[in-house]
Amino acid sequence: MGIIRTTKSVGVLLKEFKKDSIGISATELVKRLSETINKTTIYRVLDKLVEEGTLHSFNGRDGIKWYAKCKDCSILGHKDIHPHFQCLSCNKMDCLSNTIEIPEISNRKVINHQILIQGQCDSCCHNS
Repeated sequence: MGIIRTTKSVGVLLKEFKKDSIGISATELVKRLSETINKTTIYRVLDKLVEEGTLHSFNGRDGIKWYAKCKDCSILGHKDIHPHFQCLSCNKMDCLSNTIEIPEISNRKVINHQILIQGQCDSCCHNS
């Protein structure tokens, strides 16, 4: 790890991302970990993990913030530019492996981008 110390709180949070390879919402993390870590610490650690390139964050439906594991990112920057898919039935969030190229825009500097695709996941499609 880079700038963040491996405290008990960091270890507990990272363990959640080892269990699931999908995105986890901030509200779900608070719900899961409320007996172990207070809400403020959860958000502070999440921000640090994003800052150092261990996790990336993005907004889902209703503006709720989600987090997922990074691939090949570091404190120097996030390199995993990909869309996310959110199931409107079960709320599952996946990082898609499709590569997205963000266009250069004249007279603009792109600092952040998000691509969220919504629909039904494979499980929900087959249960309909």
